[in-house]
Amino acid sequence: MGATAGKWFFAPVLILASMAATATTTPEAERPVWTFDTAEAFDATAIPAYAGRHEAAYAYIDAHQPQHIANLQRWVRQRSISAQDDGIDDMAQLLADDLTALGFQEVELVQTPGHPGVFGHYDAGAEKTLVVYMMYDVQPVEENWQIPDPFAGTLVENQLGTVLMARGATNQKGPERAFLNAVEAMIRSEGTLPVNLYVVAEGEEELGSPNFGAVLEPYLPRLRQADGAFFPMNIQDRSGAAALNLGVKGIIYFELEARGGDWGGPVDAEVHGSLKALVDSPALRLVQAIASMTSADGNTIEIPGYYNAVRAPTLDEQRLINALAATQDDSALQKALGVRQWIDGISGRQALVRNLYDPTLNINGIWSGYTGEGTKTILPHKATAKIDSRLPPGLEPDQAYRMIRAHLHAHGFDDITLRPTSGYPAAATQADSPLVQATISVLNKYGATPRVSPWLAGSAPFYQFTRTLGLPFVFGGLGHGSGAHAPNEYMLIRPAAGVRAAGLADIEKSYVDMLHALAAARE
Repeated sequence: MGATAGKWFFAPVLILASMAATATTTPEAERPVWTFDTAEAFDATAIPAYAGRHEAAYAYIDAHQPQHIANLQRWVRQRSISAQDDGIDDMAQLLADDLTALGFQEVELVQTPGHPGVFGHYDAGAEKTLVVYMMYDVQPVEENWQIPDPFAGTLVENQLGTVLMARGATNQKGPERAFLNAVEAMIRSEGTLPVNLYVVAEGEEELGSPNFGAVLEPYLPRLRQADGAFFPMNIQDRSGAAALNLGVKGIIYFELEARGGDWGGPVDAEVHGSLKALVDSPALRLVQAIASMTSADGNTIEIPGYYNAVRAPTLDEQRLINALAATQDDSALQKALGVRQWIDGISGRQALVRNLYDPTLNINGIWSGYTGEGTKTILPHKATAKIDSRLPPGLEPDQAYRMIRAHLHAHGFDDITLRPTSGYPAAATQADSPLVQATISVLNKYGATPRVSPWLAGSAPFYQFTRTLGLPFVFGGLGHGSGAHAPNEYMLIRPAAGVRAAGLADIEKSYVDMLHALAAARE
């Protein structure tokens, strides 16, 4: 089960074959596409719904909903904008104080070169131990919110029901405090927890988690003895459908810069645009360097070896993708994103595989010279671009940086500065992990059988759990929210009639079930 089989195959379409995934190179095509060696599909409904009932904890949750809503409001009212160092220390202390109030026997603020972390340990004397990841920082706010103050913790009535509208409501203070509400319910009604808990929290997730390793470092031997790691998160859409991702792509983020120098171009300052007949342009040189890394349409990376480093889809991943493809709705997703078609007009399983297994090379921003109103005819002395590359499992950050630098050298762009900003590898957890199985069983209990993906095409530093700690890792849970990093961010608290996404009470009850299901899970 789950063995990797295959080599690279370059072809214009994805082919289903009875043989194992194999690959050859054809001169007319450069992007790799995989053959599959199974037509089987993962069936999340085959995992029995969690049957446990924990009435005392449920009753406590129902009786304390006003206080539990107030807990979420208290968290979002505490500003904690990491990019601006706004309220960070106070939020870290608030989290630490809440863990102490819940009965965690060990709570510490962990100093790092950046914002502090928080460590907590609740020893229930249980057989199983779960590491719970939390981020307590949020993004800056915009001006165009429909409420006067995004940090007021406002309850708003809309077509979904009652929502908490605030920065951090769904990303991620709301679901995190909902999890702690569930912990409180179990401790107060049952006397203890069914599993031991470690909480590891950071205040720099929105900055790329540059110092999260420093938060984990003092506790590594203890954390590595846990049975899994979990990140509370709302994964239901408005209809109540759930999407469970078992990992993330890695990423590198860097700047490329061209400046005038010995190769040509103005060295110290811009010059008159008329001098282009005699003077090289750093802006054009940067554009040419970037263009050399992809095909003419910008859609195929032409850095030697970049695709070959990506590992083949395992049999288990192929089954997950086959199940996703059966319900894939490309047109609905394209409409939601405001795009007309995918690259090359692909769809279905081929689009899924490309999104999951292709590395990317994307310009986030590029600037040089004059960009204001009107005209100013100059030849700038420097040009800069911010670029990210998403890395599927197998393609490591250091390896990617080396290949990019080697490519620039081979094409005569030694003068281009490559300035790494951040980077971390991919992370993935097997679908047959007891933690994943327990999570799906609970989602099934609440009628939210998830679409399960091998990983998310986005990135997060979850390798710290799967690689540094060597633990299976799940991020998810009942609940719906939207607007993360945007105006009018919200989390659903009380659903209106007919809305199938869970409200706060069911979210908290599902977390109770999840901890009990993990406690009962067998390897």
